[in-house]
Amino acid sequence: MQRVVVKIGSSSLTSPEGGLNSLSVRFFAKEIASLRLAGYQVLLVTSGAVAAGFREMGYVERPKQLHEKQAAAAVGQALLMQSYREAFQIHNIPAAQILLTRTDFLHRKRMGNASMAVEELLKQGVLPIVNENDTVSVDELKFGDNDTLSALVANLLKADHLIILTDMDGLYTSDPRIDPSATRIECVPEITADIYSLAGGSGSSVGTGGMRSKMDAAKIATRGGVPVFIGQSTEPGQLLEAVQGRGRGTYFETKTTSLPMKKQWLAFLSTPLGTLMVDEGAEKALIHGGRSLLPVGVRSVEGHFQSGDVVEVISPSREILGRGIVNYSEQQLTEVMGLPSQDRMKKTEGSHRLEVIHRDEWISLK
Repeated sequence: MQRVVVKIGSSSLTSPEGGLNSLSVRFFAKEIASLRLAGYQVLLVTSGAVAAGFREMGYVERPKQLHEKQAAAAVGQALLMQSYREAFQIHNIPAAQILLTRTDFLHRKRMGNASMAVEELLKQGVLPIVNENDTVSVDELKFGDNDTLSALVANLLKADHLIILTDMDGLYTSDPRIDPSATRIECVPEITADIYSLAGGSGSSVGTGGMRSKMDAAKIATRGGVPVFIGQSTEPGQLLEAVQGRGRGTYFETKTTSLPMKKQWLAFLSTPLGTLMVDEGAEKALIHGGRSLLPVGVRSVEGHFQSGDVVEVISPSREILGRGIVNYSEQQLTEVMGLPSQDRMKKTEGSHRLEVIHRDEWISLK
C-alpha cells in the first residue's frame, strides 16, 4: 500500500479575511476519503490554526506579535480539529491530532516516538492530522506554513508521495500574475540553482508560505527519497490525479532512496557548530568516492566545536558539500589538519580515531 502525505495550507482552508471555510474543509475531507478508497494510506499535514483563530480572538487582521499568534493558535487549533473531525465523520474516517515542533525533530528519540505513534494510527485505520504546535513554538511560527514540516514528516515515514496543495497550479518560468507569457513547468528532474531562482516570495496575507518555502520543502523531501507534487486540487478527483501523476501542478523527481532517520536529522535538522574547508582530493573522496574525511584533506577550520558535534564541510570555493559528526575538537583538528595519517598518529599517539568524519556519520548536500 502506497503512503501519501498531503499538505494543505492556510490559504486553501480559510477566507482571505481569516476564519475557517467549512466548505473547503469538507471538500478536502472528501478528496482524502477518495484517496483512501483508492487504496492509499494517507497522512494529512495542515496549517490554519492561527488563521482560524484570530477572528475569534477579536483581532481585525492576522496578528504579528508572537504571543498574539500563540493565543490565536490556541483557539484556532480546537476549531480546526473540530471542523476536520466533523468533515471526516461523514466518510466514517476517525481522525487524530498530532502537534509537533522543531524541537521534536531535533531529538532522534522524539522522532522515533512520533514515528511509532503515527505508524500505529495508520495501522488502525485512523487518519493522522499533523500541525505545528504553534501555541508553544518560539521560532516565530516559521515552519514555512508547514511546508518544511510536511517534508520532514514524509521523509520520517518513508512516504511514496508528498502532495503540497496551494493556490498556485505549480512552478512557472515567471510570475503568471504579471507575465502572460509565463509557462508552467510540468516536471523538475533536479532542483538546480536556476530552478530555485524561479520561486518568488510569500503568497497571501493569511498564510506564511510561498513558492520559495514549497521549493525548500521539495528539496528536503527529494533528498530524502520522496517525490513531490506542488499544485492545486480545486475540483473533485484532482487530488487522486495528482498522486497518479496527472495533477495540475509541478512534479519534482528524486533519484535517491529513503534516508535513515539519523541521516535525515544530520542533513536537515542538526545545527553545525563549525566549518571545515577541504581540498579537491577530499572533496572527490567525500562526494564521489564514498570515503571518510581524513586530516590530510582539511585545509582550514572555523568555529568552536567538540568531538561529537556537527560541522559543515565546504569546498575550496566555499560551496557546501555536506555535514558530518566530527571526531576532533577545533583545537585538536587545527593541530593535525593537513598531516598524512602516519604523522597524525605520531602527533596524537593514537588517542583519536583516524577519521575526522567517518563516512557513516556523513551526509552529502551537494
